[in-house]
Amino acid sequence: MANCARVAGHCKRCDTELPFAFTMAFQPIVDVQEKRIVTHEALVRGPRGESALSILSRVDDRLLYRFDQACRVRAIELASDLGMSVNLSINFLPNAVYEPTACIRNTLDTANRLNWHVDRLNFEITETERIRDGGHLRHIVEAYREMGFHTSLDDFGSGHANLDLLVELTPDTLKLDLQLIRGIHRDSRRQALVRNTIALAGELGIGLIAEGIEVVEEARWLRDHGVTRQQGYFFARPALNALAECPAERFTLLAG
Repeated sequence: MANCARVAGHCKRCDTELPFAFTMAFQPIVDVQEKRIVTHEALVRGPRGESALSILSRVDDRLLYRFDQACRVRAIELASDLGMSVNLSINFLPNAVYEPTACIRNTLDTANRLNWHVDRLNFEITETERIRDGGHLRHIVEAYREMGFHTSLDDFGSGHANLDLLVELTPDTLKLDLQLIRGIHRDSRRQALVRNTIALAGELGIGLIAEGIEVVEEARWLRDHGVTRQQGYFFARPALNALAECPAERFTLLAG
């Protein structure tokens, strides 16, 4: 990993403006046992609600570091403005972090300015390309834990977020990819894979979140097998510049 570019408190990779605007939508993660929202995940959107892809497609290697830092700052600022009282989860690109203790400075400064406690921040490890350096990623996760942050491995069970990462990493949670969750209540193969992942996570002391839940039957199967933290359109769609609520009737349906 290349050397950090921070000099005299400034970073030439991260401290200049991006050439495009973006904002965040927030989608809740709920605990179906406690029947409440426990976290909101910040999701990149265009300023008028354009898709995440429309923004991410503009981020090249030259802008990667600035964009990653800007997303963290924007998510915390918006969450604070909206009066978020639960935890905040922010996606981050591990290949955009040179030195964890330096590349976290803007995040920490923003959190301190807004009185946002670091133990209410979770960073989701997300990557569309294979992690270039597993040892460096482990260093990031360990450094973040020492600073009081939580970490999640996003999209577990799909693409590059697979078992090999758990050789290097001990995140606080795994987020089960929607490809494992879709139709799980009627698919024995998915059920077998998720049951084994539940056992593995338990043995490693890692929590689980199921994402991509769209129907009550999926939510029920997961709850009945011990996955009580869940996220998806069944509970709430992302809300642009707002905190989406989970209707109480969703929890009522689960009990039925």
